[in-house]
Amino acid sequence: MPALTVLAPGTLMTTQDAGRSGYARYGVGPSGPADRRSAALANRLVGNPGDATQLEATFGGFRLRANVTLTIAVTGALVELTVLRGQRRVGAATHSVLTLRPGDELRAGTPSAGLRNYIAVRGGLRSEPVLGSSSTDTLSGLGPRAVTAGQDFELAGSFAGWPVVDLAHWPAQLGRGTADLLLSVILGPRDDWFLAESIRLLFSQRWTVTTQSNRVAIRLDGKEPLTRTIAMELPSEGVLAGAIQVPADGKPIAFLADHPVTGGYPVIGVLDSGSLADAAQLRPGEHLRFEQKVVTW
Repeated sequence: MPALTVLAPGTLMTTQDAGRSGYARYGVGPSGPADRRSAALANRLVGNPGDATQLEATFGGFRLRANVTLTIAVTGALVELTVLRGQRRVGAATHSVLTLRPGDELRAGTPSAGLRNYIAVRGGLRSEPVLGSSSTDTLSGLGPRAVTAGQDFELAGSFAGWPVVDLAHWPAQLGRGTADLLLSVILGPRDDWFLAESIRLLFSQRWTVTTQSNRVAIRLDGKEPLTRTIAMELPSEGVLAGAIQVPADGKPIAFLADHPVTGGYPVIGVLDSGSLADAAQLRPGEHLRFEQKVVTW
């Protein structure tokens, strides 16, 4: 009998592990969780190794059924969870360790803050790897397909030890209310391709997340576009998660987990790791501002 059945995947549900590293020279990106911090926390809460396969759900609305007794944790976006146990409804919380009995159904509402949830089950989920990873890459199509209603999962049986805590703090940025999210940016490597005024605009104006955002990147719109000093085309060069590319329209694109491995637009700066995790929880219509982070070597 499978351990877990996905009754409803919500808007988008994928399997994710630590990602596939070492294939960039072949044009294959790393993929993996969009919010690596929340994904790692989910695995830690249930005592899994950091690379254990889990589920990434977008914008809530998922329903899961336990077919055996499971230890589970849901992290990331703040969403109301309910366990349906027979005719009873039992409240549950994100960022805590939950026990599901056989037949229990875990239901998620719409997040009150954040966008993506990470669902880790003790023992990890079994999923067929592609190039050493069971991460779904929505850009290249590598890895397992998006999870569908009725899909079953067995346990992989990978344990790192017993959980040492049963409750964790949720990210502070999710409690900011309507305030703009502040993301830290390390300038370069192509900031010299932009007017000094554009560098000022990058850090001084408010940016809005557009509806064209996904696991590949968040696309931003601002009152004034960024202007380049160098009009020539840039030969394609390597990019990484967190890189902020500026295309010809002057509207920044911040790459997330499923980013391409090369890009032909100049990268004005790169998000630090903490800000990259925060960016992955942004919804379309939300606002952000950038602050410069100075790195000394």
